Amino acid sequence: MFFLAVRSVRKRPGRFLATLLSASLGAVIIMTFGSLHDTAAAPGVDEVSSQSMTLAASVVGGYGALLVFFAIASTLTVAVRQRAEEIRLLRCTGATPGQITRMVVGESAVVALAGTVLAAGPAVLGGRLLLDLFQDSGQVAPQVDPAFGAVALGSGFGVVLLASVGAAFLAVRRATVAATGVRSPSRARARTLAGCAALVAGTGGVLSTYAVDSTDEMLMAFPAYGAILLSVGFAVLAPSLLGRMLVLLRGPLAAVGGAGGYLSVRNLRRRGAELAGVLMPLIIFTGVATATLYIQGVETGRVTGSGLAESVEDKNVETLNLVVVGIVVVFSCIMLANTLYAATSYRSREFGQQRLAGATPGQVLRVVGWESVILTLTGLVLGTVAGVAGIIPFTMVRTDQVLPDQGPGTWLAVMAVATVVTLGTSLGTARRTLRTPAIDAVAVAA
Repeated sequence: MFFLAVRSVRKRPGRFLATLLSASLGAVIIMTFGSLHDTAAAPGVDEVSSQSMTLAASVVGGYGALLVFFAIASTLTVAVRQRAEEIRLLRCTGATPGQITRMVVGESAVVALAGTVLAAGPAVLGGRLLLDLFQDSGQVAPQVDPAFGAVALGSGFGVVLLASVGAAFLAVRRATVAATGVRSPSRARARTLAGCAALVAGTGGVLSTYAVDSTDEMLMAFPAYGAILLSVGFAVLAPSLLGRMLVLLRGPLAAVGGAGGYLSVRNLRRRGAELAGVLMPLIIFTGVATATLYIQGVETGRVTGSGLAESVEDKNVETLNLVVVGIVVVFSCIMLANTLYAATSYRSREFGQQRLAGATPGQVLRVVGWESVILTLTGLVLGTVAGVAGIIPFTMVRTDQVLPDQGPGTWLAVMAVATVVTLGTSLGTARRTLRTPAIDAVAVAA
C-alpha cells in the first residue's frame, strides 16, 4: 500500500498541493524556532542569551505545533472528504478499511516528508533572521552565531510527520465509516467533550487572572492561555455552534438576501461539518490575535506610563507576543485560504447542476457570498468572545480599568483581515470555478 501511495502522489500531485503547502509552512515555523534551541546550546553562549532563546523556542514552538496540527488536519479532512467516491469504489472492489487507511496515511507521510525537506532551506534563513531580531532588541549578545542542527531538524520532521499521519488516520477513518452508510454517535460525543473540556480549561485560566497579584510578571500568561483555549474550544465545537447561529439568522437572511440567502442557509445546514474546517482557523486567528495584541498593548502602556525602561524580560515577552501574533496571522490566513479554496473548488459539479437548473453565474456567486458572510460572522463573533474573555480580566487586574485604552482600532484591523481573506478566497475561487461550462463541470466531476 505504501508503494501505491507513492504512485498516487506522483500521478496526481495537484490533489496534494494544499497539504504540501500546509506541511511545508508548518515545518518552516517549527524548525525556525527549533534552531534557537540549537543556538542556545552552542558552546560559548552566555546564560542570559541562552534563556531568552530557549524561552522563545519553547513558547512559540508550542504554538507552532498546535497550529500545524490544526492546519494539516483541516486540509486533510477536506481532501479526504473530496475522495469519498473513490473510497466507496475501492470498498466495492474489495479493499478493506485497513488497506485504504494505510494508502491514505502513506500518501500523507510522503507529502509531509517532501514538505519538510522543502522547508529546510527557508527555515535556516528564518533562524538567522530571528536571531538578528533578538540581537537588535538586546535580548541576545551580538557575538552569538546562529546554529541549525539536530533539534531543529528533529522537531520539524517529527511534528509535521506525526501531525500528518495522525490527521490522515482520523480523516480516512471517518471517510471509510461514512462510506458504509453508518454514523458513529460516539465521534460526535467525543468532539463535544473535547470542546467543552477546552472551554472549561480556558475559563479556568481566565478566571485565574483575578487570583494573581497585579505586579506579578506571570500575570499575562493566564488570560493569554485562557483566551487561546477558549478559541480552540469554540473551534472544536464549530459545527454545532454554526447550526445554532443558522437558526438565528435564517429569517433575517431570507428577508434580506432573498433566494440567495435562503439557499445559503440550506447549504450551510447540510454542509456544516465540512465547513467547520473553515471556521477553525478563523476563530483561532480572531481570538488569539485580538487577545494577544490588546494584552500586550495594556502591558506596554503600563511600562511606558511608569517612566521605567523596559527590562530584558519585558522585551522578551513583547517580542514573543508580537512573533506569536505574526505567526498566527500568517499561518491562519494561509490555512483559511487553503481550506476555502479546496472546499469551494470541489463544488464545481454542484455549481454546474445549479446553472443547468436555471441559475445564472451571478446568482450562484450571491449564494456563495452569503455563505461566506455567515461563516465570517460566526467566526468573528466566537473569536471576539474568546479574545475579550482574556482582555477584560487582565485589564482589570493590571490597570483597575475594565476596558483597555487602545480603542477598537486593533479589533477592527483583525476583523478586516479575516473578512478580506474569507470573502476574497471563497468568491474568487467560485468565480474561477464558474468559468468552466456547466455541462463540462457536471461531466468532469461525475
